[in-house]
Amino acid sequence: MMVDALSATFSALADPTRRAILARLAEGEATVGELAAPFDITLPAISRHLKVLEGAGLVSKGRSAQWRPCRLEAARLKAADEWMAPYREFFDTRFDRLEAQLESMTTKTTTDTKGTTHD
Repeated sequence: MMVDALSATFSALADPTRRAILARLAEGEATVGELAAPFDITLPAISRHLKVLEGAGLVSKGRSAQWRPCRLEAARLKAADEWMAPYREFFDTRFDRLEAQLESMTTKTTTDTKGTTHD
């Protein structure tokens, strides 16, 4: 079964450990050991996460002497961001309208309470 690139990207991003690995790689290359350091899981578990990220095209491994540094491949993330752009615009518009509505309600409530006297 062939999975499209966008589905593979979102599937890989569904796991918080993989998202944390990508966040670390956004700072620069790292070895598997360096990527594993902040987690309380085994190196083989980190390697499995990296395989998923590699399969989705989000991470690649290089070769530098005996080291195999991992690096972020941003093209797939850019494609996911481009896919989400219309939805971001949709929600931004909605939030702007909600903010305007709340502001008008707050203004109306403030105006109403100023004219009221309490005994």
